Amino acid sequence: MDKALADGFEISRLTRDFLDDPFPTYHALRRHTPAKRMEDGSVFLTRYADVTEVYHDAGRYSSDKTVDFRPAMGDTPLYEHHTTSLVFNDAPYHTRVRKRLMPAFTPRALRALQPRVERVVDEMLDGIAERGSCDLIRDLASALPVELIGDMLGIPRPERAPLRGWSLAILSGLEPRPTLDQVENGSDAVEEFKNYLRTLVARRIRDAGDDDAEVLSKLIGPDEDGEALSELELLHNCIFLLNAGHETTTNLIGNGVEALIRFPDQMRSLRENPGLIGTAVEEFLRFESSNQIGNRRLKVDATLGGAKLAAGTYIHMSIGGANRDPVEFPDPDRLDISRTPNRHLAFGAGVHACAGMSLARMEGRVAIGKLLARFCNIELAGTPERGGRARFRGFNSLPLSLR
Repeated sequence: MDKALADGFEISRLTRDFLDDPFPTYHALRRHTPAKRMEDGSVFLTRYADVTEVYHDAGRYSSDKTVDFRPAMGDTPLYEHHTTSLVFNDAPYHTRVRKRLMPAFTPRALRALQPRVERVVDEMLDGIAERGSCDLIRDLASALPVELIGDMLGIPRPERAPLRGWSLAILSGLEPRPTLDQVENGSDAVEEFKNYLRTLVARRIRDAGDDDAEVLSKLIGPDEDGEALSELELLHNCIFLLNAGHETTTNLIGNGVEALIRFPDQMRSLRENPGLIGTAVEEFLRFESSNQIGNRRLKVDATLGGAKLAAGTYIHMSIGGANRDPVEFPDPDRLDISRTPNRHLAFGAGVHACAGMSLARMEGRVAIGKLLARFCNIELAGTPERGGRARFRGFNSLPLSLR
């Protein structure tokens, strides 16, 4: 049975069972074919050591997706977006854009932001307490990052309603084999978001203030070297900022709380030892990684996972599989909120490690920590609805009753 799972795995034909629980398949692949060749010639990696090697070698493994996204996306706004945002580009473009974003995520900037995060979470929990129940995704996990990224981009609160829908549509187009509907819906969302951002940028330029910490202000105009982003580069990296920050934090909070419900001994331990919230968040990230699959293209011939690969080979990196590798993580299918060390790959690694990882961690610590401190009883109030995606693992809905 175990080998049959590995033999039958094909990324172009993912089943609902796999989308609901991919980890048995990842374990089977790691044991039997850790560098599994797909029908299109690409390779799927599941071992921690192999995925780590790819992440740390930007010289041999390219992040550029101008070739790889064309067959599925065609000449669409979705293709334009994903091949312009910094995450799917190599240096020097990746370096130039990332440098503009990093001041918003320094330890000093995050210390200044944390009181705002705490106030927002407290306000959301006040509303949940009045009702005695919630959909955790709608009422906290997705609402929190939308508020913070809305602030970073200077989006007025009354104008934030479409942001989550745009983000989900655009990111759904990144599935290993996106459907025509996903490409069309993602493209529509890109165009709507671009049109909105043009108005927002014009407003920001017109009403420029002295708030030098705002991310949008950092992206507009020339940098210290006198280089400016083109209009498309500016718009698409604003979209990327929303998508990356929203998806990671939403899934971290939703996956983390659901895992604690599944492992009541760990919820009890965290309640009794709230100082463990830092290591707990790291374990949530490892156990149910928000981003499950990354991709690179091999620039030169190489041997990886025991397989000889030719230059040009497209590589799928199973982040979810690597983070359950027993060689690196003893008893990997057990949630252990005190696990140390915990060198998970939920945020990638190397030059493309997530720029906003410290912000996502802080949001997770505040949201989950305050939720447990506020409510002594947290239970499922219905059937959770998984997002049904392979690349991004999270919930569309997580109904809870709280006392």
